[in-house]
Amino acid sequence: MALEFTNDNFKETALDSDKLVLVDFWAEWCGPCKMISPLIDELATDYEGDVVVGKVNIDTNAEVSAQFRVRSIPTVILLKDGEVVEKFVGARSKADYVAAIEKHQVAS
Repeated sequence: MALEFTNDNFKETALDSDKLVLVDFWAEWCGPCKMISPLIDELATDYEGDVVVGKVNIDTNAEVSAQFRVRSIPTVILLKDGEVVEKFVGARSKADYVAAIEKHQVAS
């Protein structure tokens, strides 16, 4: 299961992580967000211990959403050493996310 990132825990759990971090920006009212939610949870299970996978509810965590200039959802970003290395806007396939994770894990 993906972590719940919030304004309060984002720096500690995502930005300061020594692992690759996948962040899904979503909202309860967003249909495409609900569509990819199971994929994000699968990635959390598939990469447990290797990649930090979490979700940010944009309605309750506006600070983090603004920090990454999230204007459309779903937006999924991949962070490495606190920096954005990939950004996906709109629903994508699990294969797209896996390819990005694999690319940046190799680059470590």
